[in-house]
Amino acid sequence: MDHSTYSFHQKSDRIVSRSNKTLKLVWIFSSILILAIMFVLYLLINSGGNPIPDTSKQLIVVVTPSWEASKGSLYRFERTESVGDWELISEPVLIILGRNGMSWGRGLHQNPDDSNSVKREGDGKSPAGVFRLGEAFGFPTIEEMGELKIPYRPVTDYLECVDDMESKYYTKLVETDKVELVDWKSSERIYRSPNAYHYGVMVEHNTTDTQKGAGSCIILHCVSVIGDSTAGCTTMDRAEMENLIKWLNVDDDPLLVQLPLPVYRRIQQDWKLANL
Repeated sequence: MDHSTYSFHQKSDRIVSRSNKTLKLVWIFSSILILAIMFVLYLLINSGGNPIPDTSKQLIVVVTPSWEASKGSLYRFERTESVGDWELISEPVLIILGRNGMSWGRGLHQNPDDSNSVKREGDGKSPAGVFRLGEAFGFPTIEEMGELKIPYRPVTDYLECVDDMESKYYTKLVETDKVELVDWKSSERIYRSPNAYHYGVMVEHNTTDTQKGAGSCIILHCVSVIGDSTAGCTTMDRAEMENLIKWLNVDDDPLLVQLPLPVYRRIQQDWKLANL
């Protein structure tokens, strides 16, 4: 073998060696990057994050002593900035909710992995978690209500909330004279309960990516019988419901946070919730 051929092979070996080292480094770096991405995704998925949107400046907090309790307190809070502290703007109000207490609902939050109690249709429980609020309704006319900052629907003889999970209108507040086909066999007929539904505000539980049987027609409304519990709604004195409706502002993205107090205390810092 002449000198030139030997030199050529030496150079080739060095190039191959460098290429192998480069490929090995690329493989190691790629593996580390993939592992790091997977770890971050794992933390995000399992932490649940903070479900309170920065856009929200109105917060209704309902707490009870335990998962089984059907009575508790309601607080109203405001903040002026998306990262500001929540300020209490009302005295606590006595509320009554589901006769069997609470279980995790379907809203803005992610249910804990260890949660074994999830809201189901007909379980007599109110949903726990974080929920947006939908439209308000009531027996007074729009003129009687005066200026409001939330959509308001006067109750008519056709107003119902559909709890038939086989209906395409499941979980929705509808007027029967305005739908193409009444395809449900079960509903909450709002117009039949002038005391309970004198005022109401829809809670957006199981209204996005709706799941059959996960619960429907959750409403903030008036107490109909003093001391009586509900099938899953949250109720309060009529005057307090009127105050709440007139306070709500759709532009402030109002939320309902509903939890047993021990759970609220545990996640308060992570969710940046108000001090009680």
